[in-house]
Amino acid sequence: MADTQTIDDAAVARQWEESIASAASDDVPDSFHSGRILDQDEIDSLLGFDGDDTEQNRTGIQAIINSALVSYERLPMLDVIFDRLVRMMSTSLRNFTSDNIEVSIDSITSVRFGDYLNSIPLPAMMAVFHASEWDNYALMTISSSLIYSIVDVLLGGRRGMPQMRVEGRHYTTIETNLIERMVEIILKDMSAAFEPLSPVNFTYDRTETNPRFATIGRPTNAGVVVKLRVDMDDRGGKMEIVFPYATLEPVRELLLQRFMGEKFGRDTIWETHLATELWRANIDLHAVLDERMMSLGDAMDFKVGQTIMFNRNAQDTVEMRCGDVTLCKGHLGRSRNHIAVQIDAVTDKLKASRLLEDAGL
Repeated sequence: MADTQTIDDAAVARQWEESIASAASDDVPDSFHSGRILDQDEIDSLLGFDGDDTEQNRTGIQAIINSALVSYERLPMLDVIFDRLVRMMSTSLRNFTSDNIEVSIDSITSVRFGDYLNSIPLPAMMAVFHASEWDNYALMTISSSLIYSIVDVLLGGRRGMPQMRVEGRHYTTIETNLIERMVEIILKDMSAAFEPLSPVNFTYDRTETNPRFATIGRPTNAGVVVKLRVDMDDRGGKMEIVFPYATLEPVRELLLQRFMGEKFGRDTIWETHLATELWRANIDLHAVLDERMMSLGDAMDFKVGQTIMFNRNAQDTVEMRCGDVTLCKGHLGRSRNHIAVQIDAVTDKLKASRLLEDAGL
């Protein structure tokens, strides 16, 4: 009898599980049961890779990943600075190589520093340079094609020849020295490009060929990547300049300007009017001969006709105060029918305010 009851319970449990499974399967789309596989376009759309790598068109998971980055567009003055740099580099590199060189900006984007180092195509040269006034570092990456093009031009290579790309070897001393000279020229032009905004001196520090040794910031730190294109007739290559946001922080307020010399929220006409009215404002000036501390009980016992003794006489100096600030000191006297104070000394605070006034502040 017990065995029969156990078999019936097992059958009921099995029927219950089958009913639940059939009900759940009714809620699942037919595409799930059919085993449909997503194609590449649907996968790219899901992940946010739509073929256009602009900052505005990133969607899906890619947009979530890059949501924490600071857009370089919040620093509009960078466009002006690097536009000046491109014009200056074109002239300097023409004089350096004695060849027709055109420099252009491909893009200015934001990126995490660790992701950028992982995306550098090797072999390449990474020049680390130091901003003395900002007390921080930045990075310049020169592609292999540009390195061989510059070396070929400087050493008298023929035009029209296909670019040589030697794999599996390190750069020679001659190639490294020539690229270092070019980097120093570019850094000099970059210092001149930043000069109208903020004086800064970029100095060459070292050259690395391994991205691990070119680390100048934490992998999660954000930075600005400026991609430049250098064309020499049928030769050329790419160059990238990376500024971590920590490096640009000392001049961040200046980079927020939309044009050179912009002043945020300031009106010189209103400032002049306000300063003029302040100097015309009336203040209460008190002549204080002496002060005496006493208890509240003594003050409550004051009577009419009572005399309070001070530790001063008529020949002692009097402090002229505006509120709690002492402006000057002098001697108490009389001018006709009025009490007067002859000023003998001016305090340091009043002297400082006069200096600021003379300086236009």
